[in-house]
Amino acid sequence: MQTAQKDDYVTVVYEGTLKSGEIFESSDDNGPLSFVIGQNTVFPSFEKAVLGLAPGETTTALVGPGESYGPRREELVQTINRSALDKKIDPQPGMVIGMDIEQDGQKQNVPAMIIEVNKEQVTIDYNHPLAGQDLQYKITLESITEPEEPADSASN
Repeated sequence: MQTAQKDDYVTVVYEGTLKSGEIFESSDDNGPLSFVIGQNTVFPSFEKAVLGLAPGETTTALVGPGESYGPRREELVQTINRSALDKKIDPQPGMVIGMDIEQDGQKQNVPAMIIEVNKEQVTIDYNHPLAGQDLQYKITLESITEPEEPADSASN
């Protein structure tokens, strides 16, 4: 029976949950996930859990903040004047908005979640929603196949 090894192209179905049991991501919503083992396209613990599985087998991977979305950083929670927001926005807690920031001399638009609103100020959180969380994935290997050639790899 063939088992998943480094450099194999695999397809898995998965369900990601938090300690609370809340599902934060699932192949039921996103479709099966395909990747080449060893190319670092998924979290290392996720990839390691798939190694040695045969098609149809299921396992669990625990992924800590250090190899996923990082620790939660309080300095990424900021309070700004409400007037700094686009006038078209009616800020509400839980709303995710694009905020312009400058990093290394370049402007970037990044998502930020509004966590508190009052008459004059808005508190926003630039942390990834899963930052600081331990993630658990239930993974079932569907198949091991030859890698697909990217469409843009045609020679000139």
